[in-house]
Amino acid sequence: MSNVAEPDREKIAILVTETITAILPLVTPDQIREDIHLMDLGADSVDRVEIIMLLIERCGLNEPMSSFSAIPDIGALIDFVRERKRR
Repeated sequence: MSNVAEPDREKIAILVTETITAILPLVTPDQIREDIHLMDLGADSVDRVEIIMLLIERCGLNEPMSSFSAIPDIGALIDFVRERKRR
């Protein structure tokens, strides 16, 4: 991965963290790690839908909700959003 791409990924990671904490106010940014799933943070199915919908809105993505269903963890979510934003 090139150094040019890293700041872009970092910005998306910050946006994902901000989005998660907006929907799950009891979760602090330091609890959000790339190797865990949203469920590990206490997000139920409604919370997860709200997080994804807010990410889609904030990033201006034209992506169906179903595209997010197989994402295994927050790191993969960051990479997925980053890839879709590049399109």
